[in-house]
Amino acid sequence: MRQLSAVAHSRVDAHASWTLADPQAGHATKEVPMKYLLILNDPPYGTERCYNALRLGLALRKQAGVDLKIFLLGDAVGCAKAGQQTPEGFYNLGRMLKGLTSHAIPVGVCGSCLDTRGITDAELLDGVHRSSMEELAAWTSAVDKVLIF
Repeated sequence: MRQLSAVAHSRVDAHASWTLADPQAGHATKEVPMKYLLILNDPPYGTERCYNALRLGLALRKQAGVDLKIFLLGDAVGCAKAGQQTPEGFYNLGRMLKGLTSHAIPVGVCGSCLDTRGITDAELLDGVHRSSMEELAAWTSAVDKVLIF
């Protein structure tokens, strides 16, 4: 049995995937999605880190060959609070998260971080879920790239 190795595709068309190649046969056997995990730590407003992370997530969501997960940690759990009201013309992280969850992008929210901030599960946006360090560890070990904001 031949061992398969992963070979990265780097193409200008922004197609993000890996090709499993058989080096002895000299040809690609199948493409698998490039897997990303975005970890957000900062508060939802006051800095633009969460905003920029979610902008990246929305851009990645549109690309073929991408598998994306998002985890909210620390003060970033506030991004998942329902009922955010921002001034006209100002970004709204709740709406941005809905743009991801409506496309089946999993969004995990640290449970102990929610508890520390007094945020209940009932206050979370639809489509996000209370999560744990165990799930974050599993997601981290299952992806190709982890980006921390």
